[in-house]
Amino acid sequence: MRNSHFDVRPTSGAVGAEILGVDLAKPLTPSEADEIRGALFEHGVIFFRDQKLTPEQHIAFAGSIAPININRFFKAVEGHPEIAEVRKEPDQKRNIGGGWHTDHSYDQVPALGSVLLAREVPPRGGDTMFASMALAYEALSDGLKRTLEGMRAVHSSRHVFGATAQYARDTVGRIGNAELATQDAIHPVVIRHPGTQRKTLYVNPGFTTHFEGWTAQESKPLLDYLYAHAAQPQFQTRFQWREGSIAFWDNRATWHLAINDYQGERRLMHRITLDGVPLV
Repeated sequence: MRNSHFDVRPTSGAVGAEILGVDLAKPLTPSEADEIRGALFEHGVIFFRDQKLTPEQHIAFAGSIAPININRFFKAVEGHPEIAEVRKEPDQKRNIGGGWHTDHSYDQVPALGSVLLAREVPPRGGDTMFASMALAYEALSDGLKRTLEGMRAVHSSRHVFGATAQYARDTVGRIGNAELATQDAIHPVVIRHPGTQRKTLYVNPGFTTHFEGWTAQESKPLLDYLYAHAAQPQFQTRFQWREGSIAFWDNRATWHLAINDYQGERRLMHRITLDGVPLV
């Protein structure tokens, strides 16, 4: 990146870049924050290595990019409600985020993104996959693009975080406040990314329930096709965690999936989510 404070190196995958030459424990200048925000919008997800951050420094970095969103459902780090714990103990079988999804798509104003910091990682496994929804959209046929233009989809938190949801039951103690799972939102199926104006597919297997004006049964074949299409390897990158690694992803541009391949090991991550803007 020319005239840059940092070295921005795209990953070997279809999406993402690693940011080198920055110590996030130190306050960012406004121009540095703008540059990191720009790299996020350009690459969809950005990665940092070997960051030794206190919770306060984690909060300060995230807050320099956008206002912080306090999560309703995740257990918070003690004394720091801004930070959600993403934790799996050795005796727990189900991980958090183990299916393709986009955080907070059930909100009327979805989150900009999340800043996930690795505190403890297993000796092997526990990688996270990311997929570009701009590339997924661009690879669709012209006919399907025309069909999706103008369509809207319904997203909900109820079937994931509600009291009767299997996911909520499987993650008791890590996920809670089921009575707050009342969010339903309608968003365009194809959005223009607020930072780049690039057209992006905005449905996801985690929280999208159906198309507006369609039944769930009518919606399922087309949604299933879009999910299978978007989950193809050519749209993805895979991030291998180390203690002190950070992944900062754009929820309007990517899906992500946490791989649950480290049974019997502990994994502890700290996540801060950032407020976004209405999608059009």
